[in-house]
Amino acid sequence: MGIGTVAACNDDDSAAQQSTPQNATASVLPETGHAAKSKLHMIENGGHRLAFYVTEGSSSTIVLDSGGGEYSSQWNEIVPKLHAATGATVITYDRAGLGKSDVVPGPWKVESAVSDLKAGLEQLGVTRDVTLVSHSQAGEIANYMAQDNPEMLSGALLVDANLPPFFTDEEIPRLVAAVQPEVDAAKQNPEKPANRQLISTSEGFAAAHRAFHKVVWPDSVAARGMISEKTPFEGSPEDARRWREAAASFAHAASNRSLVTAKGTSHEVPTDRPDLVLKEIENVFAAQH
Repeated sequence: MGIGTVAACNDDDSAAQQSTPQNATASVLPETGHAAKSKLHMIENGGHRLAFYVTEGSSSTIVLDSGGGEYSSQWNEIVPKLHAATGATVITYDRAGLGKSDVVPGPWKVESAVSDLKAGLEQLGVTRDVTLVSHSQAGEIANYMAQDNPEMLSGALLVDANLPPFFTDEEIPRLVAAVQPEVDAAKQNPEKPANRQLISTSEGFAAAHRAFHKVVWPDSVAARGMISEKTPFEGSPEDARRWREAAASFAHAASNRSLVTAKGTSHEVPTDRPDLVLKEIENVFAAQH
């Protein structure tokens, strides 16, 4: 449990993750019946390049942000169906150090990740009406993005996502201690993308998540939480309870928030039940449009 589950969700290597190129997917526009293919855009920000994949649609945009250690390919099954169902522009991307994006040395910083996402969207001409879908560690990016740039977002679906209420002074030391063996093992093969991210995320984890605990989601942005049945902490009832309570606390903090449990799922909800994730994205999108 710990950082290894709420930060680096997948141990597949780079070649396996890219076996089905995102820019090869296609969907059918409901208005025209014509196929729409995703296109790779290499975006520059802060001296490094990031891979963004865009399936063009309407002026409304749905952004799918992967869990820790995951690539844009996490959404391959969902993208064409989502595009066909909504007609929206659908964007996925590889965070720094993953997929086709450049490696950025040093500790993982959520502020840098937010800057990368915002810069990518702005360079693609997306500055408003974004429905943000975030899994696991991407929940941290979503919360900072919403707090600092609420005008860009029309709504969000947070899929078993890291949320500020979970990272208390009592919980953080439990996470750090529990994951230390996993971090030590990752250091034996530090060039593997998932290991590299796990190591970088573990550096400064406590301080970063004490700060994250104070982040406030704006009331102006509607949000729906989607929690897995097993949570990331299937082997620890205490941490699983705290995870569920944090999700409920977040959902109950404003009238335009809600929470749904994805029955029969592990933390890897998008992989376990892409149909449920697709349905909830459509619901969130439809509520704002």
